[in-house]
Amino acid sequence: MNARGRICPLSYRHGAGALVDATSLAADAAWIVGGLYGNVNALAAIEARVAADADRDRDRTRLIFNGDFHWFDTDPEDFATIQRHVLAHTALAGNVEAELAAPDDEAGCGCAYPEFIDDATVERSNQIIEQLRATAAGLPGATDALATLPRLLRLGIADRTVGVIHGDPDALAGWGLAVERMNGAAPGTDAATVRQWARAARVDAFACTHTCLPWTGIPAGVPVINNGSAGMPNFRGRVDEVLVSRIAPIDRPAPDALYAITADGLRYEAIPITIDGDGWRKRFNTNWPPGSPAHESYYRRLAAGPAHAIGDAVPLQADQSVHQGDPPSGGNAVDRRGRRDP
Repeated sequence: MNARGRICPLSYRHGAGALVDATSLAADAAWIVGGLYGNVNALAAIEARVAADADRDRDRTRLIFNGDFHWFDTDPEDFATIQRHVLAHTALAGNVEAELAAPDDEAGCGCAYPEFIDDATVERSNQIIEQLRATAAGLPGATDALATLPRLLRLGIADRTVGVIHGDPDALAGWGLAVERMNGAAPGTDAATVRQWARAARVDAFACTHTCLPWTGIPAGVPVINNGSAGMPNFRGRVDEVLVSRIAPIDRPAPDALYAITADGLRYEAIPITIDGDGWRKRFNTNWPPGSPAHESYYRRLAAGPAHAIGDAVPLQADQSVHQGDPPSGGNAVDRRGRRDP
């Protein structure tokens, strides 16, 4: 296997305990946007949806970008637009931003791709980051601003603490909370490991991204929500829709949640955001025409969606620590409304 793009640099390996001393942020509700990937059309739709939520509740509604907000935006104007809007909110660095700020030639794209990702995809990602670096280098101050971003966040909502991370609790580009690790299709992450991470981090839950496909569950009683991608389709056939996470008290559900889990007074929701898909695919093809590395890796997904169904994102059978029932009773539950194949 190619080493570049697969290795996890030592600087990425923070360990779950690093969350104990991470920056803290309090919120009444939080929207967590992972993997925007330079999609300016998605950014506009997400900001509009979050603004509507904030206007409705008139409280501390926070918009948090937890990494990889750059990727396809090799057009300088698009890159500048993404960076200006994202940095106006709370932002964490993902591996893309880390590699733009401080390139590590051995790391390549810094994705730390696992064994179930093929070599050709890895090499194309290394090529994408090189083109993106050229764009960033041409914008004064762009990489300096990215270098100042934190990588971890302690999010306080009600009396719960959520560890907001990019990859997994051990590493910036970790794949430990990928759907492939959690559903048994690849060497897995067991529930006991998730519980150990939560104890070391002194958090009640995790919100993550990085691995491109969504997954949500409550292993060993620890809520985990991975939004997959806020910049690409996440489910088969749903090509004009991206996915973001919303965390709020259970008495303040979003009316448009695709699915959700509830635990200890909080609701962890997957919110579908409709975007101008035709406009985005046209913009994408302008920057990444057929034959380019990004087109080869991603256009099929943009046009048809991944081979991932909504039912793949939420366990069909809840973990034994989850108590089915009415969420306000204080137990944990999985809300399966909307859980059907598209």
